[in-house]
Amino acid sequence: MKYFSLIWASLFRRKTRTILTLLSIIVAFMLFGLLQAVNQAFNGGADSADADRLITNSRYSIIDMLPVAYQRQIESVPGVKAVAFASWFGGSYQDKPAQFAVFPVVPDEYLKIAPELQVSPQTLAAWKADRTGAVVGEALAKRMHWKVGDKVPLQADIWPQKDGSLTWTFDIVGTFHNTKDKANGDSALLFRYDYFDEARQYGQGTIGWFLVKIDDRRHAGSVGKAIDALFANSDHETKTQTEQVFAQGFAKQFGDIALIVSAILGAVFFAILVLTGNTMSQALRERIPELGILKTLGFSNRAVWWLVLLESLLLAILGAVLGLLLAVFAIGAMKSMLTGFGITEVGWRVVAEGLFFACLLGLLVGFAPALQAMRLKIVDALKA
Repeated sequence: MKYFSLIWASLFRRKTRTILTLLSIIVAFMLFGLLQAVNQAFNGGADSADADRLITNSRYSIIDMLPVAYQRQIESVPGVKAVAFASWFGGSYQDKPAQFAVFPVVPDEYLKIAPELQVSPQTLAAWKADRTGAVVGEALAKRMHWKVGDKVPLQADIWPQKDGSLTWTFDIVGTFHNTKDKANGDSALLFRYDYFDEARQYGQGTIGWFLVKIDDRRHAGSVGKAIDALFANSDHETKTQTEQVFAQGFAKQFGDIALIVSAILGAVFFAILVLTGNTMSQALRERIPELGILKTLGFSNRAVWWLVLLESLLLAILGAVLGLLLAVFAIGAMKSMLTGFGITEVGWRVVAEGLFFACLLGLLVGFAPALQAMRLKIVDALKA
């Protein structure tokens, strides 16, 4: 752009004021990047959920266990293709709460229900042959520096063993790759349910929830009602919902993250809008004679309008780019601490949204001053 140097010089005519405004925009967009990464992580499970997969858990609480015998009854419901189950293990690793999911499962059944978990035939065979064997997500293995043959001890906080020991040791027999949920799906450890059920001190024959694969997603509601009707008025009533609804409900236990993020960002951007608008208006008032000279030299009203508007856009976009870069570096620096929450990166979608809002901010802030500059008469400008 041949007028870029002119726009840049005008923007930094008052360096201190411009730098302070720029810093405010940088902080706003860094906050935008960080909060949107959190929001994206909390919604990631719902976004990657299968529409033809249901979750059946206790009607009253997710921590209430269900009899494993329910599996055969659920399989008999019309429209159900396959059923598997899992339970929450929790636990601690290296004296800290495990920052990854730990589930006891039946290998063949679970992988049939969740085909997005890619396990090699060799790994599956080794897993089925090793009673204490476990498979871990590729991202988790890389983060923890685990390799095949390693023994991983976890300290139970819910499930002690029959001998009273709280230490469960698993043999890493291989890894899996989640083809759908790259952010959260590769951060899990799966081990064998038969080992878990026989070794635990209590709760034999119970599980946390069932995963139900149905033949047609359009029948999810009717199949769910049919499953729950099987166990109505029993000691263990159930609640069946789609995996997406279940993931959304689980995230909302922490609060309405999307609403909280929107409220914070709305307040921040309103403040930035007022601050930047004041900066641009003040800069225009100081430069009225200069604009008059530009028009005297032959610059058209439209050219002056674009000069002022592009100045506002440059300020907003420059601040957004620097702020989003800082958010990317911040997430990268804290990745080891945040991965357990599914927060792994500032995605391209967040970056694109940030740049869109930067352009919108620049247009909103610059439109009125640009219009005023365009309508400015040469005689009035030179008298100012």
